[in-house]
Amino acid sequence: MEQPLGAPNNMAKLKLGIPKGSLETATVDLFRRAGFNIAISSRSYFPTIDDPEIECMLIRAQEMARYVQDGILDAGLTGLDWVAEVGADVEVVADLIYSKASFGKVRWVLAVPESSSINSVKDLEGKIIATELVGATQRYLARNGVTAKVEFSWGATEVKPPILADAIVEVTETGSSLRANKLRIVETLMWSNTQLIANKTSWTDPWKQAKLKDLKMLLDGAIAALGKVGLMLNVHKDNLKAVLEVLPALKRPTVSSLSEDNWLAVNTILDESTVRTIIPRLKTAGAEGIVEYPLNKIVP
Repeated sequence: MEQPLGAPNNMAKLKLGIPKGSLETATVDLFRRAGFNIAISSRSYFPTIDDPEIECMLIRAQEMARYVQDGILDAGLTGLDWVAEVGADVEVVADLIYSKASFGKVRWVLAVPESSSINSVKDLEGKIIATELVGATQRYLARNGVTAKVEFSWGATEVKPPILADAIVEVTETGSSLRANKLRIVETLMWSNTQLIANKTSWTDPWKQAKLKDLKMLLDGAIAALGKVGLMLNVHKDNLKAVLEVLPALKRPTVSSLSEDNWLAVNTILDESTVRTIIPRLKTAGAEGIVEYPLNKIVP
């Protein structure tokens, strides 16, 4: 029997869905940055995690919202697109801007062959559209007063036009796959990003809500640290002004005294992409003992 909340050795568990498929690797890496090690076996749908209060299960992102809504899972990570597709009644705990190939949003687009005469949604009247996102596509057509046949696509959607479909609605991050298949984007249906969602009943449980809020803070911190590095250096006080003028900081750099008179330590956070140009300038400005170090989390 589950012990009361707050009791010693509390056996309460948070049942958490990890998206299987394209988001799987990015999600496991994000959790690692947040401080959780998830190990996935090719033979099991139940990954292990180094937090005894969490039980993980691998679920396809397309199905996650339904299982969370029905209480089979307390919470899970899936795209806003799939929450909208099934119209799931869930609690959105966090917007997590990451995806399988980048750390930005993805978009669902209407795409047609480069030679197609279709130039807007209005040109789809009586046409065939292939997509995984059937419900959202049907609602998109209805909003635009268009009647067309929407067929569920089991995969390889980009290769279906023009023989098997007149158009497709497909998700893209960069558009490279569409271009490779000689397709052009006509319109954008919706933007999407990963969300941490919770079952409405689970969210009313004080222990589970607190656990999810802690998880949100750590995941947000891990995302905030992406593309950022820490930099620390020593500088004589006479050169401090010149060094600070070089540094673009997340906030004001931290400056502290060293044991040696007239010397200071400076610590700051900056975009990793700027380091290669900033370090030589710092050296010229009088900085010494410059150390660059990776960041896992930035928690305001």
